[in-house]
Amino acid sequence: MAPDAALMDDTDRRILNRIQSNFPVTPRPYESIGQDLNLAEADVIARVRRLKEIGIIRRIGGNFSPEKLGFVSTLCAASVPEETLEVFAATVNRYPGVTHNYMRENHFNVWFTFIAPSMEEIEANLAAIAAETGVHDILNLPATRVFKIRAKFDV
Repeated sequence: MAPDAALMDDTDRRILNRIQSNFPVTPRPYESIGQDLNLAEADVIARVRRLKEIGIIRRIGGNFSPEKLGFVSTLCAASVPEETLEVFAATVNRYPGVTHNYMRENHFNVWFTFIAPSMEEIEANLAAIAAETGVHDILNLPATRVFKIRAKFDV
């Protein structure tokens, strides 16, 4: 079930707009955000915590460019029978290089991203996933060209 945006007020929206980009890298980032928005640090923390609890915020963290850190990344798509979806997703999620996965209504119904030090490691991990789950119809779709856009939502 999707979170209900009606559970937010204007202050919540101002906080969400502020934390999406240029998150302060300071010892007290929520204090800095509070100063920007004329709010107390404790109020910002409480509101962010609440927005996370109700599912509006999924995670707060950095986004890194894998190739600039010496890693490679790929998008994977798998054709997973419905009766093995949960086992397949749990197996994939155990790998530390999997950043997220999601379902689609398609022959290839489970998609996930994989980051590792080398493509050989990713391929070995995909083979291990296939062996463990019995799902062998897994595509490895590394990017040939990257078009990065900034995803910022004005709430």
